[in-house]
Amino acid sequence: MLSFPSKLLEDAVNQMSSLPGVGRKTALRLVLSLLKREKSEVDRFAEAFIRLRSDLIQCSVCHNISDHEKCTICSDPSRDQSLICVVEDVRDVMAIENTSQFRGLYHVLGGIISPMEGTSPADLKIESLISRAASGEASEIIMALSATMEGDTTNFYIYRKLSHLNIKISTLARGVSVGDELEYADEITLGRSIINRTPFDQSLQR
Repeated sequence: MLSFPSKLLEDAVNQMSSLPGVGRKTALRLVLSLLKREKSEVDRFAEAFIRLRSDLIQCSVCHNISDHEKCTICSDPSRDQSLICVVEDVRDVMAIENTSQFRGLYHVLGGIISPMEGTSPADLKIESLISRAASGEASEIIMALSATMEGDTTNFYIYRKLSHLNIKISTLARGVSVGDELEYADEITLGRSIINRTPFDQSLQR
């Protein structure tokens, strides 16, 4: 149990240790590091997080995080508007972008269906995906969710919702191992999985 000489220090450590993966000893080390910096540096540090929370918004098209109503990817005229890659969250967008193998658009669901976590289809951005697919602008929907039971359940649910549309639905090739979270796949494996994607209905036969 850490003993603090200051209530202000203890409060700061408590806040820092509330972050995922940050223990109290690590939090103390980080807070003490901040104390060694100039006040102007700490002010900029704090302001960055205040602005992050207050000014960051969701893209009105794909639900990726953005500084503006429409994110830089959706606003880029060089991107292939006919391809929509469906992902769980912003970390997956970043992972796929790092492969430099995909030049289409994205749709961020904001999670995956998980009864254990209390996440239902109504909690996700599925209806807006269906609207985008029904608009006729996209020719292919790529299901790029993690190769887990929850990811596969979400893939199948969306596939059923889109099956009446005249649109190609594909999924990542299984270069991404079953049970893997997408964000932890290495860039080469993930890039190849995108390039060698397969029709979704074929994946159901495996």
